[in-house]
Amino acid sequence: MGLYAFNCSEKLQTVNIRRGTCGHSVLSLGSMKTQWIWNKEKTKIVEPLDYENVIAQRKTQIYSDPLRDLLMFPMEDISISVINRQRRTVQSTVPEDAEERAQSLFVKECIKTYSTDWHVVNYKYEDFSGDFRMLPCKSLRPEKIPNHVFEIDEDCEKDEDSSSLCSQKGGVIRQGWLHKANVNSTITVTMKVFKRRYFYLTQLPDGSYILNSYKDEKNSKESKGCIYLDACIDVVQCPKMRRHAFELKMLDKYSHYLAAETEQEMEEWLITLKKIIQINTDSLVQEKKETVETAQDDETSSQGKAENIMASLERSMHPELMKYGRETEQLNKLSRGDGRQNLFSFDSEVQRLDFSGIEPDIKPFEEKCNKRFQVNCHDLTFNVLGQVGDNAKGPPTNVEPFFISLALFDIKNNCKISADFHIDLNPPSVREMLWGASTQPASDGNAKGSSPESVIHGIAESHLRYIKQGIFSVTNPHPEIFLVARIEKVLQGNITHCAEPYIKNSDPTKTAQKVYRTAKQVCSRLGQYRMPFAWAARPIFKDTQGSLDLDGRFSPFYKQDSSKLSNEDILKLLSEYKKPEKTKLQIIPGQLNITVECVPVDLSNCITSSYVPLKPFEKNCQNITVEVEEFVPEMTKYCYPFTIYRNHLYVYPLQLKYDSQKTFAKARNIAVCMEFRDSDESDGGPLKCIYGKPAGSVFTTNAYAVVSHHNQNPEFYDEVKIELPIHLHQKHHVLFTFYHVSCEISTKGTTKKQDTVETPVGFAWFPLLKDGRIITFEQQLPVSANLPPGYLNLNDGESRRQSNVDIKWVDGAKPLLKIKSHLESTIYTQDLHVHKFFHHCQLVQSGWKEVPGELIKYLKCLHAMEIQVMIQFLPVILMQLFRVLTNMTPEDDVPINCTMVLLHIVSKCHEEGLDSYLRSFIKYSFRPEKPSAPQAQLIHETLATTMIAILKQSADFLAINKLLKYSWFFFEIIVKSMATYLLEENKIKLPRGQRFPEAYHHVLHSLLLAIIPHVTIRYAEIPDESRNVNYSLASFLKRCFTLMDRGFVFNLINDYISGFSPKDPKVLAEYKFEFLQTICNHEHYIPLNLPMAFAKPKLQRVQDFFSFAVDRLTSVDSNLEYSLSDEYCKHHFLVGLLLRETSIALQDNYEIRYTAISVIKNLLIKHAFDTRYQHKNQQAKIAQLYLPFVGLLLENIQRLAGRDTLYSCAAMPNSASRDEFACGFTSPTNRGSLSADKDTAYVSFQNGHGIKREDSRGSLVPEGMTGFPDQGSTGENTRQSSTRSSISQYNRLDQYEIRSLLMCYLYIVKMISEDTLLTYWNKVSPQELINILILLEVCLFHFRYTGKRNIARVHDAWLSRHFGVDRKSQTMPALRNRSGVMQARLQHLSSLESSFTLNHKLLIRSQNKNEWNGLIRIVFD
Repeated sequence: MGLYAFNCSEKLQTVNIRRGTCGHSVLSLGSMKTQWIWNKEKTKIVEPLDYENVIAQRKTQIYSDPLRDLLMFPMEDISISVINRQRRTVQSTVPEDAEERAQSLFVKECIKTYSTDWHVVNYKYEDFSGDFRMLPCKSLRPEKIPNHVFEIDEDCEKDEDSSSLCSQKGGVIRQGWLHKANVNSTITVTMKVFKRRYFYLTQLPDGSYILNSYKDEKNSKESKGCIYLDACIDVVQCPKMRRHAFELKMLDKYSHYLAAETEQEMEEWLITLKKIIQINTDSLVQEKKETVETAQDDETSSQGKAENIMASLERSMHPELMKYGRETEQLNKLSRGDGRQNLFSFDSEVQRLDFSGIEPDIKPFEEKCNKRFQVNCHDLTFNVLGQVGDNAKGPPTNVEPFFISLALFDIKNNCKISADFHIDLNPPSVREMLWGASTQPASDGNAKGSSPESVIHGIAESHLRYIKQGIFSVTNPHPEIFLVARIEKVLQGNITHCAEPYIKNSDPTKTAQKVYRTAKQVCSRLGQYRMPFAWAARPIFKDTQGSLDLDGRFSPFYKQDSSKLSNEDILKLLSEYKKPEKTKLQIIPGQLNITVECVPVDLSNCITSSYVPLKPFEKNCQNITVEVEEFVPEMTKYCYPFTIYRNHLYVYPLQLKYDSQKTFAKARNIAVCMEFRDSDESDGGPLKCIYGKPAGSVFTTNAYAVVSHHNQNPEFYDEVKIELPIHLHQKHHVLFTFYHVSCEISTKGTTKKQDTVETPVGFAWFPLLKDGRIITFEQQLPVSANLPPGYLNLNDGESRRQSNVDIKWVDGAKPLLKIKSHLESTIYTQDLHVHKFFHHCQLVQSGWKEVPGELIKYLKCLHAMEIQVMIQFLPVILMQLFRVLTNMTPEDDVPINCTMVLLHIVSKCHEEGLDSYLRSFIKYSFRPEKPSAPQAQLIHETLATTMIAILKQSADFLAINKLLKYSWFFFEIIVKSMATYLLEENKIKLPRGQRFPEAYHHVLHSLLLAIIPHVTIRYAEIPDESRNVNYSLASFLKRCFTLMDRGFVFNLINDYISGFSPKDPKVLAEYKFEFLQTICNHEHYIPLNLPMAFAKPKLQRVQDFFSFAVDRLTSVDSNLEYSLSDEYCKHHFLVGLLLRETSIALQDNYEIRYTAISVIKNLLIKHAFDTRYQHKNQQAKIAQLYLPFVGLLLENIQRLAGRDTLYSCAAMPNSASRDEFACGFTSPTNRGSLSADKDTAYVSFQNGHGIKREDSRGSLVPEGMTGFPDQGSTGENTRQSSTRSSISQYNRLDQYEIRSLLMCYLYIVKMISEDTLLTYWNKVSPQELINILILLEVCLFHFRYTGKRNIARVHDAWLSRHFGVDRKSQTMPALRNRSGVMQARLQHLSSLESSFTLNHKLLIRSQNKNEWNGLIRIVFD
């Protein structure tokens, strides 16, 4: 509480930003040796209005306004929704009583995270809070654009065609030797005979083309043949006919076959002929078009006559006729508006629709979808086949049972990347050989049929025993991944001896009977023991893109070598398998029918690796597919936050060294039995949590490894999968029991001797937990000869020496057993620092007396946690840190250290490119919790306070820079905390000024002041950080408009903008406009600007009494705000601030002007396409809000119009009345129309000043005016008018700037109401009114259509000017000829043509009007 109160009461010593005075402030930033003096020339500061007070006072006016939707924020603008967590599974993967059984805080929080639904703060109109490209409309582009063909383009195309063909009327276009096929009806296609002829391609006087052939180059002789290309419809290559041959296809389905002598000549002929065919096609299309246009012209002429009649009726004095004329004109006006496109639809920015800067949708956490494929196991057969049991009539089968396990091996990374998938393909008759085993595994517990069938996750256990389809997934696919099949059989003896009948099969029938008899005896006695037999492999992928090798087949069966059983040995063998010349493996004849295919889209009846059914799943389905667990590489880029419950431990016994032990006389055929226990007492038993193999129980109490015959140092490759309990304690351990298995088969022996199959020869164990964490590294364990109670107390040498337990060690307690384990759990972590942090938090919550500084120590240790663990448990760790931030201890350093850990996590996620997980956490997982302490602060209060403390500290610049760079995360957390607080505490119904305490307002203001110097002073030192925090702060303040006092947010914006200066460098100007653009993109930007009439102050009303009275008599709105005055900027704060900054930027260099203009233009485009404001009255009100923008253009009119467009007259005396000015327009002859005559003329106004017309493009230049500011003149050519500023010292605006500004101008004057426009024209001076009309003429000039060629030339010049001369050479391929250059240009600028055409058509109509009202009409039509 102390830190919060300190920051709330403190007055930061900074410049007096709010008053806008030039001040001095020394900012100390710790280790910075230079003291920065902040002394900038500030722009004039206008205090924003008290928004909440104003709307409260004008409540009646607002509610009575028919356009009140433009003035009010909508009701229920913000809400919280609970979204059901989307699951792949039919039921939750979390066990029903998991939370009650869990005792560890970390496990509890994991379970809670996987069980909780998403909590999302919804902003109803959030779709309108971005750039115009993000608006929720179908398309910003017009659906149907008429295809206009202009004469200038037709001439251009004809020039290009003629130049590319190098021809004139009647000229030779191309000539050369070709081979012509002699075709007649008696010769087939393959028998065509080619004759060498010299061809001339000529254009005839009528424009058609002909191809003549001669015996030689002398074309004076008679032609040997001619081809009229008017009838040619296509030309294609035909290499099967002859080398370099091509075919001319004619209209009558006849073809001419020609062949060039070289490939280059063929290509040149093909290009030329294709161009001619295209020209012929275009001419036909044009003829049809002209026919249609002729008919349309006839209709148009008849309509023109009707319009003339209507005009004559309107001029009539008859009242009925006049009324009829007015009504008809009104209907015509409405009909002209039908089907009109939005003005901005044809803007190049809108048509391009660049979505590169738009962030993708934030999706909730989900399981990562890796490359998946399905494995279907069909059949396994060897060459020793026979009839088994009662299967006398059936097909022959294997005479003994075989067992398959599949797994994926990665040779490239030298590791196994999947769990084992066990399959039993034995037919029922062969399986029965195992059912008669005299010794059942201890794990079976119950006799068959003695208890009802158990159900696992709603699936009958019998349906899970013989699964033959598995789905494997691979995160990093590449061609060196192999699917390995290991084949096992019942333990019988030596591998070589057992494989010999299958390799040397001289008499199949006799061999099959002999093998069957032996196998039957072995299965009845040793049915639970397995021995390795063979292996095979096949590649899975063709490439690194994950393309499946569907045609791949398994290799032959290779006999398993008893000395090369481990996974490492298999990886070496696979490497040799890729090099057949080095392979010296013995092959066992046989066939394995296993297919690999893509996972079907509509796959059903699938279960997870934990046997939880996936959607969709049919009840009582027996054909089930199981997902095989993938061992994802421990690399950060492959990590993702866990979303489901999974808790598996894989145990691997690797090797037992028993060659030097003297304790047991017989220890050769060694079997390893593994059990999972929770007690080391004598009455303790194994837990039934080990995944069984096919044909047995789904869960069993023990598992056996393969047995190597007569091997005292056996190696193992078995994998034991254990379902871990939710709560683990120190007694949980894996127990290994070693047995000597007697393989002797004696038919004459006694029953007692036959029953002695296994003899215990040792025990070993390893506890799961060490220091509270699960151990998964490779270990070597000692082996004991006996198993006394309390054996877990003998884990290390020290405890063995001090223990009184009676135990006998094998070989002096040497480490004889090598094992390793692998954890696949989403509720247990192996990271020591995360474990200790949560353990300490659990102690504190349970009432343990905390040692001062202990929590800070564990918080600092979290900086060393593994990045993989951080990502996998991201929601769990972040939520616990936010609890500590508000709940744990009153120590001042705890919130700061907690925030530093948050900052470390955020920065690591960004460095690894995983920041999308942070955004998903904020939107879906983060749910602020109420602090348990009564006076504890909320998250948004504490976090804002600690951010101030970090930004002010002088020692750790690295932390400051990180906080600035990744500030978006903390601002988003603050916003969601604020929103949740308002909605859950029902504070949203309070007046905005009462929603948050005043102390929190002070904290936000202090935070803003702490950020400003890092942006405005350190921008060159930390460019990325300053830009990021500038945007993050803008986004935060934009969202604050929805949550808190809007007048207070206005003040924060004002304070921030006051930190910038007109003399700032370019980068700061960009920051400023990026900030303003983000703010102005608020979904309720229009209501924030209050587009309503504000009465003038009392003193001004008295001063303007007479003009005010005149305005009332003329029905003029006296409250119209049309200039960028202080009152306007106060009443309409955001738009006023933006226009003022734009006005200043227009006097700056190109980059700054470009940025400012783009912001204004994009904002107006957004208004134009906003579906909420499409009514013409709404658009008119919005346009009126931007009326001062017109004055801004008038101030820069000489920069908008060049020598060839400017139309101006000398300064008129201020005493000139509007009536006198209007008299100058009484007739076209004495006032001069806006469309100039072709001949040079002088037009005289009443004031006597002449205007010289120079050309037919409508540009008028004052007589005697010889220079312009853009040509270097300064004093004598400055504009004389009643507007405020002189012309800029910078050069004339370029084409993009002018067009963008004029588009904005046209939008305003087109959308604004007629009454408002007339009122505005009555308020401005006569010179300004002339300049308004000049702007329209400038629009006519700049939006006229100049042809594709000219557009391309202008665009290239603009690119060269602003992006360097070499830009084209860097981005476009080298083009060989002029036609290629034009073609590239036309393709590049095709989107611009429709843009210019629309505006040209819209404005050119003004040239055909003879009255001023005509000009007004085209604006509104």
